[in-house]
Amino acid sequence: QVRLVESGGGSVQAGGSLRLSCTASGYPYSTTCMGWFRQALGKEREGVASIYTGGGWTYYTDSAKGRFTISHDNAKTALYLQMNSLKPEDTALYYCAAKIWVTGCGNGGLWSSYNYWGQGTQVTVSS
Repeated sequence: QVRLVESGGGSVQAGGSLRLSCTASGYPYSTTCMGWFRQALGKEREGVASIYTGGGWTYYTDSAKGRFTISHDNAKTALYLQMNSLKPEDTALYYCAAKIWVTGCGNGGLWSSYNYWGQGTQVTVSS
């Protein structure tokens, strides 16, 4: 059974940092695209960053470039998102997601076709 469990969310002041974690289990981790998405209140869910566990290639949306870093640990089957210089507009529910048995994150669209999702972890940034 595929399972994704996020942790590390919380409340922080603008300019601060948080590190999100996602523990994955139940599928072949090494041929997977793992992504972080977020959904702010009243807005659609959007991609933030993704990484292909088979090659380490990373992708970021414009809002994340230069401030966020996605990484993973194959041995721990864990995904991370280091978020620095946080802004109030980063406030959202952050989700970990996976699409498995792919040859890259572009399979099915860079921010589409994710098969599995975690429950989310809340990030709140105050000004």
